[in-house]
Amino acid sequence: MQTAPLDPRLLEILVCPVTRGPLTYDRANNELISPKAGLAFPIRDGIPIMLAEEARHLEP
Repeated sequence: MQTAPLDPRLLEILVCPVTRGPLTYDRANNELISPKAGLAFPIRDGIPIMLAEEARHLEP
């Protein structure tokens, strides 16, 4: 399955909806990572899904 690339300008604008902290892009898993919240937000068809209930909890 081909994934749409994430616009780098979008990463500059977006923040974690839980902590309001910065996000990092995980290209391998196509997710935006919030280390402070311990969450990984999925990106579907090039669109970040910034809902806490859609996020995956990161392993400690």
